[in-house]
Amino acid sequence: MHISLEPNIVSGSDVLTIRGLAKSFGSQTLFSQVDIDIKRGERVAVIGNNGTGKTTLLKLINAMLPADCGTITLGSNVHIGYYDQEHHVLHMEKTVFEEVQDAYPNLTNTQVRNILAAFLFTGDDVFKRISDLSGGERGRVSLAKLMLSEANFLILDEPTNHLDITSKEILEDALKNYTGTVLYVSHDRYFINQTATRILELSGGAFLNYIGNYDYYLEKKDLMNQLHAAPSGSAPAAAAPEPVSENKLDWKAQKEEQAKIRKRQNDLKRTEEEILQLETRNSQIDELLGQADVYTDVARLMELNKEKESIQTSLEELYERWDELASG
Repeated sequence: MHISLEPNIVSGSDVLTIRGLAKSFGSQTLFSQVDIDIKRGERVAVIGNNGTGKTTLLKLINAMLPADCGTITLGSNVHIGYYDQEHHVLHMEKTVFEEVQDAYPNLTNTQVRNILAAFLFTGDDVFKRISDLSGGERGRVSLAKLMLSEANFLILDEPTNHLDITSKEILEDALKNYTGTVLYVSHDRYFINQTATRILELSGGAFLNYIGNYDYYLEKKDLMNQLHAAPSGSAPAAAAPEPVSENKLDWKAQKEEQAKIRKRQNDLKRTEEEILQLETRNSQIDELLGQADVYTDVARLMELNKEKESIQTSLEELYERWDELASG
């Protein structure tokens, strides 16, 4: 069964803006001075080692934890749908059927049963109590509720944990066809490769940005780690064959070198943003080209194809520019 998510429309392109975010637990600093921008229509995967703060980031955005400092701003008309791997949004005393019906009282009994059947709850399974379900079964109930929500910004914490193959495929299909925005944490490489349009890797207390899926991340990982490995204000390993030291450069020369590095990093960020905008528009055009009222309108069809060709030319130039900036 094909399941689709139908989000509300977000005004403008900014869904989430984070500036100067920091979070520590006791003496352990997870991250600091974090700046993140997420635009409408993106599907962003957060990856990294266990214990680095990925789930904490989601909880901060969802106002489940207080930040130590910094700001988290949602765009206008943004409505969050949250998937918690501990399934705290479920009511343990209710049956599977009651959990969905109480959350969406306008649905008929048949509609509730149909959505539950899509997540493999059939027959008397729908009358099991949430407390009696396995972790994977609870995950499927949470996802079923999410599918029915009117959220336009989905925040998912390890959504494929404990899911069987069929349930994973349902989720992958829904997210790939989803026109809203998604931010999720996952260790599932295949799932990330199938669904992500951008990856944020949390490493060393910083988020490294990769515009692409997991294959793209693997291709660029070493290069990006070199670029961001050096402390702020010093030359990344990829930018210079030898480290800059006070013995080699006087104060003025060091300042000039630091200014060059900052300019290159700013240029890199702007290039990434331009790529993202064009890729987003390219996806929008692909969706339009599949609509009957568009592909039957010759003039509109030619206009969109011309725009798509122009975008492709610009993207090729930007990809080349990104490689030049990233390699120093």
